[in-house]
Amino acid sequence: MTARRTGVAALLATIALVAAGCDSSAAPAPASTAAPSADGLGSAASGSGGRDGSGDEDDDKGEKPSEAPSGSAPAAPPPDPGPVRCPAATRAVSSADDLTTALAEAAPGDTIALADGTYTGKFVTTRSGTEKAPIFLCGGPGAVLDGGGIKAGYVLHLDGASWWRLVGFTVRNGQKGVMADRSQRSIIQGLTVTDIGDEGIHLRSFSSDNLVVGNTVRRTGLRREKFGEGVYIGSATSNWEKYSEGGPDRSDRNVVRGNSLSQFTAEGVDIKEGTTGGVLVDNVFDGSSITEEGADSWVDVKGNNWLIQGNTGRNSPKDGFQTHNVEKGWGTGNVFRANTATGVKAYGIALTPVLGNRVACDNSSTGGSGLSNVDCG
Repeated sequence: MTARRTGVAALLATIALVAAGCDSSAAPAPASTAAPSADGLGSAASGSGGRDGSGDEDDDKGEKPSEAPSGSAPAAPPPDPGPVRCPAATRAVSSADDLTTALAEAAPGDTIALADGTYTGKFVTTRSGTEKAPIFLCGGPGAVLDGGGIKAGYVLHLDGASWWRLVGFTVRNGQKGVMADRSQRSIIQGLTVTDIGDEGIHLRSFSSDNLVVGNTVRRTGLRREKFGEGVYIGSATSNWEKYSEGGPDRSDRNVVRGNSLSQFTAEGVDIKEGTTGGVLVDNVFDGSSITEEGADSWVDVKGNNWLIQGNTGRNSPKDGFQTHNVEKGWGTGNVFRANTATGVKAYGIALTPVLGNRVACDNSSTGGSGLSNVDCG
């Protein structure tokens, strides 16, 4: 069935920000629901197969119980902070060696400007900015970070590095594109992430309160179709021992907004068990390249209390949006509003199981079996 689409607009209550620490060895799970803003200051806002790491894999069917948080999905998406504006460069780079050094020496308030050209290598930083002085890495689409091959490694890794602004450049040709571990209040904006062995952008190991906004992610899963997600949030339960000290990977309150995702072989966005309170809003999916090994939907939500709103998708081998319960206490409290699905073989939104998830009547779906396997409300 097709439901009448209505707009949803509301502002959430403001709260104080706590600046993220610079200790790259810590694995914090911040409690604030504030998202970073485009000017570098905090803006008040609420905030199939699973595997992680370089080639690690599992069947995503963990049975051990875990404590899941109570609560509800955000009432509305946080206000859009607008595009990040890169300040004047404090350091200009034009070679892979220059970039490696700049990332190793970055300090709060730095703006690293990438000249056009190809930067071949695996790039990593453990340095953090601050709330009032984030670190910027900025370039145009002609500035290309090339990982040198799709079989191993991350093209760009924020390793315990918080308060970063990654803006405008191209990331290609690595096993994984952009990886964030223990990164707080960073923004990944306007990147082109393409020709990647596994997933394009991954927030992991307590990476919370980040924005993934306005990126183009395409041609993922070239190494292994099963692992070819466009955007991946959290860790599969079988990897909690490795990435989150044995408990849920609480990569919470992340906002994935306004991205264009296509030519992905697994889900366009995979939201793992253990994550809570995020927002997936105004993204566009083309699932024409999803494979039988990879997935059967654009979006799979296994976390709790996510708001999935205003997204548009086309071409899925089964459903558009799905929920799953693969770990006790997870895969519930998620809300679907004002999403549009076309070209699905089954449902626009499939809740398996239903649990405390809700499908609003302003979603729409054409083709297949109808809007949802449950009544909207």
